[in-house]
Amino acid sequence: MAESDRQFINTAQHNPAWPFSDGVLIDNTLYLSGRIGIDPQLGMAPADVDSELKFLFDGVEEVLRNAGMTMDDLVYVQIFSPDVSLWTQFNQAYVQRFSRGLPARAFIGSGSLLLGGRFELIGIAIRSRR
Repeated sequence: MAESDRQFINTAQHNPAWPFSDGVLIDNTLYLSGRIGIDPQLGMAPADVDSELKFLFDGVEEVLRNAGMTMDDLVYVQIFSPDVSLWTQFNQAYVQRFSRGLPARAFIGSGSLLLGGRFELIGIAIRSRR
């Protein structure tokens, strides 16, 4: 696969010094890098779980939008969380972001996450023919 077959997708908040892209688009498939709900003012996850979830999903939606996709194009998602007791709270925010069926998913208990995050989401999206 040639480098020209890949489109590197980044949000406005992406720091060029970071050693990754927010997503890589190959044909109709987008591979989303791990994303934490970082408050851009604080540079870390906010103390409030609901605020962190909003930052997380807004960021995922921005990457998808920059690739010409929506949350409904996600086909597989993994969520890492050091506190699996937050599963229900995560799900309540998660399902509100979709208008069609939900992607395949794993919610995985993990060690600590960067920048105080309680959730890190990675995923694969395929642009659908609407």
